[in-house]
Amino acid sequence: MSFLPTLPKRYHGASVWALYVIGLLPAICGFYLGVTGQLLGNPVKEFEHLLGTWGLRFLLATLAITPIRDLFGLNWLRYRRALGLLAFYYVTMHFLTYMLLDQALNMQVVLQDIAKRPFITIGMAAFTLLIPLALTSNSFSIRRLGSRWSKLHKLAYVITIAGAVHFTMSVKVVTFEPALYLALALILVGWRLIRKPYVKWRKTLIKAA
Repeated sequence: MSFLPTLPKRYHGASVWALYVIGLLPAICGFYLGVTGQLLGNPVKEFEHLLGTWGLRFLLATLAITPIRDLFGLNWLRYRRALGLLAFYYVTMHFLTYMLLDQALNMQVVLQDIAKRPFITIGMAAFTLLIPLALTSNSFSIRRLGSRWSKLHKLAYVITIAGAVHFTMSVKVVTFEPALYLALALILVGWRLIRKPYVKWRKTLIKAA
């Protein structure tokens, strides 16, 4: 049971749209800083890094919705689709920044990067797997795919871990931030392995009380 006040249902729709607006602010601010020359170092690389980092953060936030509900009773399921799509938007912008601004669509260099640099190989694979999830993040697809929809969207676990590994391998020195994201990804995916026994134990505890 949650000890926090719940948002009235009439505001649920507006809060989801507010999440989209707020969620896109880092990209807008990063772009503004880039075009006005306020990003330190290589502005393209900095902007590319910013987008990728926020994409990973939204992936982690998406996976966190279920354990937050299980452990704290906070039902934020209505935000999971928005968080997942925000993750896709950021990863797509990260990819486009790499392709257009960083490599100037030089496909030979891109293919060499994919083949020779493992963290880019992993990142490209994660992005590819994320596309069908984004395309089916709608009510029509849920009805159309039925039980197959849930199986398909379990790819989010693989994608999140791959994204965390991609980020960790992309930095020259593994600092607290990438290590934290990798640990969170493993914990959030690992929660799925113990979730059913925990929920069963909690229901038994509530009945006994």
